[in-house]
Order: sequence, then C-alpha cells, then structure tokens
Amino acid sequence: MRSRLRSFKEVLRVTETFLSIQGEGDDTGWPCFFIRLAGCNLRCSYCDTRYAYQGGEERSVADLVEEWRKARVSRVLVTGGEPLLQDGSIILMDALLAAGARVILETNGSLPLEGVPAGVVKVLDRKTPGSGMSERWNLQNAENLTHGDQVKFVLVSREDYEWARREVLSTGLHRRAQVLFSPVISILSPMILAHWILEDRLPVRFQVQLHKIVWGGGQEGIRGPCLC
Repeated sequence: MRSRLRSFKEVLRVTETFLSIQGEGDDTGWPCFFIRLAGCNLRCSYCDTRYAYQGGEERSVADLVEEWRKARVSRVLVTGGEPLLQDGSIILMDALLAAGARVILETNGSLPLEGVPAGVVKVLDRKTPGSGMSERWNLQNAENLTHGDQVKFVLVSREDYEWARREVLSTGLHRRAQVLFSPVISILSPMILAHWILEDRLPVRFQVQLHKIVWGGGQEGIRGPCLC
C-alpha cells in the first residue's frame, strides 16, 4: 500500500458524486455517498448509466475523501461504469478505509479482484445472457469472495432466471457469498421473479432497486447505482 501522502495525489476520472439512499444489497436503506467513476468495458443491454461510459472530470483522491467527509455519512459506494478500470480506484478505496469509511465496491465481475483492499465489501454483478455480456465473467473472482461480499444477478426473462439458477447451484456460489436476484422492472415483473424463487426454494435474496421506488426517474443529486 502506498503512503497516504502519495495516494492522495492520485487523480481519477469521475462522472459524478452524490448523496443518496443505498438501494441494493446488505446496505439497502442506509444513507450513502456515491462516487461514480467514468469508463466501462461492457455494454449491457439494460444499462441505465450510459452517460458514464466516457469522459469524466479529473478529481484527486484527497478531494474525493474530503467530499465524503463533508457528506457526514459512514458509507461510501465506489461504482461506475466499471471502477476497476482505473488503477487509482484501489488507492481511493485504501484512502477511504484509512479515513474510517465503510467502503462498498460495485464491479461488473469482468476484471480481477486482486488488489482490492481487505475490508472493502465487494458487490459483483454476474452478467446474464439477457445483458449480452455473460461471457465476460472473470472465473477467478469467485475464489476472491469473502464473508460479507455479494453477487448480483440482474434478470430480464425466465431464460435469464433459469440460467442464473443453474449457475448458482452448479457452482455453489451461494456458499461463498450472498446471492442477490433483481428484476429489470421495466421488463420483468418483481412479483413473477419472487414467485419463481419461492417455487424453487432457491437460496438467494430477492431485491428490487429501492432508490428507484423512492426517487422515481433519477432526480439530480439522488441517482442510484448503475444496473451494470
């Protein structure tokens, strides 16, 4: 780990920062500071943050940590885009942990997790065929999951559900981390997905994006994390 002095000089490309309610996973419902880094190596069919694919404003780690402090919440989510595309994301997470934050990383699962600091809660998005990106999964990532980490499947159809069910049971993924199943609400009914899970007694956690229920259509300053 670099010294904090050197780390704080690191510059990242940032699409936006904002304070919101965390809408997914174990931290659902808690106030959270969001840092959305720019750039993504995937193009999911249902992505709702295409504006983060490119561009971004250059921000230093020191500036981002200070903005989190001023937000006066304990949780911070580093998301994208795909945050692990930028080497500085590791330094940012190190600095946030050192400052006392509960740090959550949301990543699309295509890039290796080696180097992610211990203490960071990792939320991996396991892409389904409906996303068009299911082949981009990094097979080694399951070995780097620890207690408290989460793997999210975003589903658009019965075919997606059956594929995800087989993936979970055949790999024993639910024994390595908490598994979350989410519907793309505009395509798949949450009620139907809940029924499928109950019918199969599947060892997964059903969830919907709470921030979209609360805020609706993405108001300025209160947008939620990317689906992809």
